[in-house]
Amino acid sequence: MDNFSFQCITKLCFGKDQQKKIGARIQPFAKKVLLVYGGGSIKKSGLYDEVVASLTEAGIAHVELSGVQANPTYEKVLEGIEIAKKEQVQMILAVGGGSVIDTSKAIAIGFYEADAWSFFEKGGEPSNVLPIATVLTIPAAGSEVSPDAVITYKGRKLGFSSQKIRPVVSVINPEIFFTLPKNQIANGVTDMMSHIFERYFTQTTHTELIDSLCEATLRTIMRNALILMKDPKNYDAWSEVALGGSFAHNGLLGCGRIQDWGCHGMEHELSAHDDRVPHGAGLAVLTPNWMKYVYKENPQMFLQFATNVMEVTLDRDTEKTILRGIDKLRDFFSTIGQPATLTELGIGNAPLAEMANKCVGNGYTGNFKPLYQEDVHNIYKMSL
Repeated sequence: MDNFSFQCITKLCFGKDQQKKIGARIQPFAKKVLLVYGGGSIKKSGLYDEVVASLTEAGIAHVELSGVQANPTYEKVLEGIEIAKKEQVQMILAVGGGSVIDTSKAIAIGFYEADAWSFFEKGGEPSNVLPIATVLTIPAAGSEVSPDAVITYKGRKLGFSSQKIRPVVSVINPEIFFTLPKNQIANGVTDMMSHIFERYFTQTTHTELIDSLCEATLRTIMRNALILMKDPKNYDAWSEVALGGSFAHNGLLGCGRIQDWGCHGMEHELSAHDDRVPHGAGLAVLTPNWMKYVYKENPQMFLQFATNVMEVTLDRDTEKTILRGIDKLRDFFSTIGQPATLTELGIGNAPLAEMANKCVGNGYTGNFKPLYQEDVHNIYKMSL
C-alpha cells in the first residue's frame, strides 16, 4: 500500500426531505447565493420551490443561472461567472446532477481567477474559490462529494481536481430520483461503477481493505440497479445506489493505490467529439474492451474481479475465468440497456485516430497499463 492523505470536507445530508433544510445548512456560509440548475424538471417536480422556500426561510437571497446541459460547456461557466461577480454572491448552490455541479465548481474558480479554463488545461491550484453546496438530482458523477470537475471547451473535454472545489454541503434525498428515466439510471450506474474501476484496477499491492470496499460497493450498486430497472420508485434501492455513487468518488476507494483513469480519458474524447454521447454510455462501450486489452498486465487483479465481483466460478483455466468475468460485465451493461459498440452509440464513423491522438497528447493515458496513441486507437477499433 502506498502513502496517502484522505480528507472529505463535505457534510453529506442524506434522506427524506433533506432538500427542505438546505437554507439552514448553508446559512453559515452566505447571505446571497447563485442558484445553478439545468432545465425545467426541478420546477415541474416542485424541487425548485422547496429549495427557494428554504433559502427564503433562512434569509438567504439568490440569483439564478439555468440551462446547464449535459457535457457542460465553458461558455455556460463564463455566463455564470459574470452573474456571480455582478451580484457579488458568496456561494454557489447547484441543484442538479454532475453537469450542474461541475459548472458550479468552475464558476467558483472563475469568481476569483481571471481564466478558470487554464486550470483545466494546465492544472495548478486556484488562489481562492467560492464555497459550493449541492442538492443532487441525478446520482452518477459523484461530484457532490468529489474535488473534481469536467468541462468542455473548443472541442476538448478536460478535468480538473482541487480540494478547494469539493462541496462543503451536499443533500441526497433518494425520493428525488423516482422520476428518472431508465437511460439516466443506466448511465449513472455505469459512471459510478467506472469511478470504482479506475481506482480498483491497480498495480499497487497489499491493498486488501480498499479492494474489499471496492468489490462490496460494486456488487451493491449492480444488485440494486437491477431492482431499479423494474421498480424505479424503490426508495431502499435508490438509497444503496446513491450512496454507492457518492462513496465511489469521494476518494476513499482510491486510498493507498496508484489509480488508472484511462477509460475516462478515452471516453472524454467520445463525448467531446459528439456532445450527444452520454458519458455513462460511452464508458459502457469502452470498459470491457479496455479490460480485454490490459488484463494480461496483472491477471491476478482481473481474476479477483471475476470471482469477487462478477461471481464467476473459478475455472482451472485462469484466463477463461477472467474473460468470463469481463463478458459477464458486458452482459450486465446490456441488461440495463447500455450500448455495446460505438456504432450503437451513433459514432461509428468518428475519426478514431485523431481522437486517440487528442486523448494522449504527447504522452499516455492510464496507469494500470500506460496507453499510448496506438493503444487507445486499438481500443477504439475494438469498440466499433
